[in-house]
Amino acid sequence: MNLNLLDDLQLQQLQTIINESNNIVVCCHKSPDGDAMGATLAWTEYLRLLDKQVTMAVPDAFPDFLRWLPGVERIVRYDKHPDKVCDALQKADTVFCLDFNETHRVADMQEALEQSPARKVLIDHHLAPTVPALLTISFPDMSSTCELIFRILYQMGAYEMMNKHILVSLYCGMMTDTGGFTFNSKRPELFYIIGLMMEKHIDKDKIYRQVYSNYSDWCIRFRGYVMYQKLNVFAHAHAAFFSITREDMKRFHYVKGDAEGLVNEPLRIKGIMLSISLREDTEIDNKVWVSLRSVDPAHCNNLAKLFYNGGGHANASGGQLSCSIEEAERITRQAIKYFTENGG
Repeated sequence: MNLNLLDDLQLQQLQTIINESNNIVVCCHKSPDGDAMGATLAWTEYLRLLDKQVTMAVPDAFPDFLRWLPGVERIVRYDKHPDKVCDALQKADTVFCLDFNETHRVADMQEALEQSPARKVLIDHHLAPTVPALLTISFPDMSSTCELIFRILYQMGAYEMMNKHILVSLYCGMMTDTGGFTFNSKRPELFYIIGLMMEKHIDKDKIYRQVYSNYSDWCIRFRGYVMYQKLNVFAHAHAAFFSITREDMKRFHYVKGDAEGLVNEPLRIKGIMLSISLREDTEIDNKVWVSLRSVDPAHCNNLAKLFYNGGGHANASGGQLSCSIEEAERITRQAIKYFTENGG
């Protein structure tokens, strides 16, 4: 099966950039998820195998359930060590931007990234990339950036170099960005890749358990509470939403990642085609984070753009609002009305 993505010019350009680079920064978006973390860790490991000096820089904290991933102890968080990240970005000859399409998605790290004199390479699967890069590798049809990384490495002839650190990280990202291969995962190439990974003896069942069976008891109580007390179901509109307040999070000893994937749960209700999650920021007043999920043929990315200052994939999008949680709920009811009248 043909896994090649890059044309000859792109492939040659990427290989030349890697060969000519010695001081490299690999970075991803704010609030990194499994795909961002997996891509960052795997690509860094590959570069380290080539004896490159690499700094992994992420804007802020990642979920607790990803702390088992190999190499996370080497990650430098900008919110904790801004001087160290800025220094690395200034001294780098190449910056690899993984799993984000616009520089604002690195949040407070944006200025440092934009002011870096290093050449930039973008590897991403989100729509309409605007990162000013010397080389842009953008494939929105891919399941994940981790799938992109695997296919690029495979095309470069690096399959034999892929150790378990690389493969485990990539599988984790592919799995989490497809909800356990339940959406955006229809192409046979994806499962061929999984087969190639298993030939290298990764334990995909263990990876699943480490991600999805790694919650605290407070997290389980929190998730049950949200589904029981906070879920609003509009059967006639085939939609549902829930909101999470600071008070809710404090009550259940919330830690980053406790709500990960929770937006998918209402889609298990018969007939529901759209699910929206609203979550108050833990530090910034009148800041609400929004996640949207839908099932074909309904799309949620247009809603994210129209109502939530966001965007994303057809069935998985996000955004944010600068308002109270009550106002966010009002906007969400309008969004659901629009969804009903316009089919998304």
